[in-house]
Amino acid sequence: PEPTLVPEAPPAPAAAKGGKAASLLKSSAVMAAGSFVSRILGFARNLVMAAAIGVGTLNDSYQVANVLPTMIYILVGGGALNAVFIPQLVRAMKNDEDGGEAYANRLLTLVVVLLAGVTTACVLGAPLLVRMMMPENANDPAQMDVAVAFARYCLPTMFFMGVHVVLGQILNARGKFGAMMWTPVLNNIVIIATFGAFIWVFGIYKTGEMGPSTITPEGIRLLGIGTLLGLAVQALAMLPYLRETGFRLRLRFDWRGQGLGKAAGLAKWTLFFVLANQLGMVVVTQLATRAGATAEGQGHSGTGITAFNYALQLWQMPQAIITVSVMTAVLPRISRAAHDGDVSAVRDDLSHGLRTSAVAIVPCAFAFLALGIPMSTLMFGTSNISSAVNIGVILMAFGLGLIPYSAQYVILRGFYAYEDTRTPFYNTVIVAGVNAAGAVASFLVLPARYAVAGMAASYGLAYAVGVGVAWRRLRTRLGGELDGSHVIRTYTRLIGACIPAALIGGAVAYGIGQLIGRGLAGSIASLTGGGLILIAVFYIAAKRMRVEELTAMVGMVRGRLGR
Repeated sequence: PEPTLVPEAPPAPAAAKGGKAASLLKSSAVMAAGSFVSRILGFARNLVMAAAIGVGTLNDSYQVANVLPTMIYILVGGGALNAVFIPQLVRAMKNDEDGGEAYANRLLTLVVVLLAGVTTACVLGAPLLVRMMMPENANDPAQMDVAVAFARYCLPTMFFMGVHVVLGQILNARGKFGAMMWTPVLNNIVIIATFGAFIWVFGIYKTGEMGPSTITPEGIRLLGIGTLLGLAVQALAMLPYLRETGFRLRLRFDWRGQGLGKAAGLAKWTLFFVLANQLGMVVVTQLATRAGATAEGQGHSGTGITAFNYALQLWQMPQAIITVSVMTAVLPRISRAAHDGDVSAVRDDLSHGLRTSAVAIVPCAFAFLALGIPMSTLMFGTSNISSAVNIGVILMAFGLGLIPYSAQYVILRGFYAYEDTRTPFYNTVIVAGVNAAGAVASFLVLPARYAVAGMAASYGLAYAVGVGVAWRRLRTRLGGELDGSHVIRTYTRLIGACIPAALIGGAVAYGIGQLIGRGLAGSIASLTGGGLILIAVFYIAAKRMRVEELTAMVGMVRGRLGR
């Protein structure tokens, strides 16, 4: 689920604005730090997973089971909680005599009841859900049985996802931002410990030694219980922070006439938004799982849905840390300006968000393209070098798609500032359609070994199409130009600086890899050498092209360092 941003209060008096801005930036830094640590531990978790169960069909079964609760949670409630109910919660906090406590308890009770019912139904229907995600693997009874067993442990995690989000938003509304971003760290620690225990009991994964037909029920139980325990700890760890705010947690079933029905009515476009997005991902999951099984049968592991998810998580990291942090600081100003009818201010802030995030996002995109293989062999090469190389190819295919992926995140904030959820829905339908069509084309045209890499490339292409559509609609909404010339000039200069940097850095990394090899030492040397060259060439080229945003960012960093 996308991070939720709490609506800002009405504009403060002039004397208080500086303090409020500083507080907002401090809160953004806390959230960014928590997200960064959680992401780093997430990669460590993936490394331990790969060491424990490989990156082949066994891990594919676990990945399918583990992604099911997230997809269902977002569909039945996650999107509505973020887009509709949370603003209602903030308004209740401001307007109700009890500071919104009763409304928050009603919302929490509603989520608990809804998710308890959905979770029970999904656990009972786990075989049907797994077959929906892996229809082409129905002829492999061992893989299906393992996936269903994993799913029955993983599906209850959706209950704790909902509890975590509601408790976190109650804290956010009361100015406590850190807990929601830092508690996922506990989840990752529990998962790492779980897979570490699996390795201690069953040993490091070796090709042919562990698969759907050879993993024991005890091994499945260990991984399943550990996965469920991780989300439970993440959710329950919010309670001490909530208690510190003075909030009294009570179950309240007096929902009628309290505004929840109206909020539910407003959530319909968010539901459609999520449904379109999830349908696209179902298509990708089905085809990637099938392609991975075919490729593994041909001797090419690390080419299925597990490889897709691992590469996707690494690829999304710059956007999650950089773009989200930038927009956390900018969105309250956009919402305030939209409320005041100040179209010019909305336009300027969106332009600022696009250009500021691009300074880091564009080089990161080219870095994935140039250095994807050494990144992957460094992280996943301990279990199987060839599998790690295949994951690296998928990461390279994702590469440049990071630019439109990040840009669309910023552009859609413009619609949300005007409380428009219908337009983002239409935009998501287009993105999901292009993504699904590209996945089908990749599956039909490319060899099984490279089909998932094609799906990764089509993922970025889908967002490029979505950016074009969203840009035109937002420009119409704002009644004119979106500072397009300024934004395009910045992106063009950054891309111009990145092209030689990626070519030279990638060539250096490739040469080092050929000389030393793709083992641990070779991966470190390739990534270090190629990365340093890429950064140096980019910085020199961008300075010569006079990229103002880069100069401002460097000046800010130097100021922080006291230089």
